[in-house]
Amino acid sequence: MERILIIEDEEKIARFIELELQFEGYQVEKAFDGRSGLALAQARPFDLILLDIMLPGLNGIEVLRRIRQVSNVPVILLTARDAVVDKVTGLDGGADDYITKPFAIEELLARIRAALRKHRNAVSLPGNLVVGELRLDPVRRECRVGTQPVELTKREFDLLQFLLENKNMVLPREVLLERIWGYDFAGETNVVDVYIRYLRAKLEEPFGLKLIHTVRGVGYIIKDE
Repeated sequence: MERILIIEDEEKIARFIELELQFEGYQVEKAFDGRSGLALAQARPFDLILLDIMLPGLNGIEVLRRIRQVSNVPVILLTARDAVVDKVTGLDGGADDYITKPFAIEELLARIRAALRKHRNAVSLPGNLVVGELRLDPVRRECRVGTQPVELTKREFDLLQFLLENKNMVLPREVLLERIWGYDFAGETNVVDVYIRYLRAKLEEPFGLKLIHTVRGVGYIIKDE
């Protein structure tokens, strides 16, 4: 189930969009100001963000700028402004698309589908994921530290890939459990911690590296060196 974050200060509009998206099968979270929206976007992975430009706290363009420092998640701007300069500023700032209020919900849904499809196609043949000496090749399913190959199980590889794809973002244990093991996983609840230990034993201890950082009480993060 794809996750969409709505950052929109008009609560009635946000609720209307939320209901339509839920009807289409998306999982939705909302924020009503720039700072809380940015905090959500940085705290957990989303598949797409709907971002209003005129927001209290931080405006949408600044929120977009900060999101782009750590993530390439698709962002569609929602704006009541129809000026060319606002559209150009948003697109130059890294937005994938924009839609001007008022809009037909059918058009918004179509733009969401297009943005998600484009993003999926862009990552369907991903390049190597690199942090320091660690290099992960998702196509060949190969992992190396320097020139040394490291054998990973499928689950270890998938977990490491997800951490690298969302590097510089703290990923809660619940998110990792859901994304790697699935909604219906019925095993031990500490399985994420167990597999993090497996990865550390294979990637950190033999090579003297510190790759996976624990955020106490929350989850894990891989940071750019």
